[in-house]
Amino acid sequence: MNTPLIVDTHAAHAATGTHPGTIRQWLRRGHLTHHGHDRAGRALVDLNELRARLADKAA
Repeated sequence: MNTPLIVDTHAAHAATGTHPGTIRQWLRRGHLTHHGHDRAGRALVDLNELRARLADKAA
């Protein structure tokens, strides 16, 4: 199992091209695991989990 790589929604957007609003919707719908918030109030996600979700959607 991969070690979680926790990033905020903007860093996740930069790494994957997925819009931060889409990532927040997936968090709210339970498609991604929520890992709290950073000091700026942005949601934190596991970048590896997001990449796996994107790979599943592409397949």
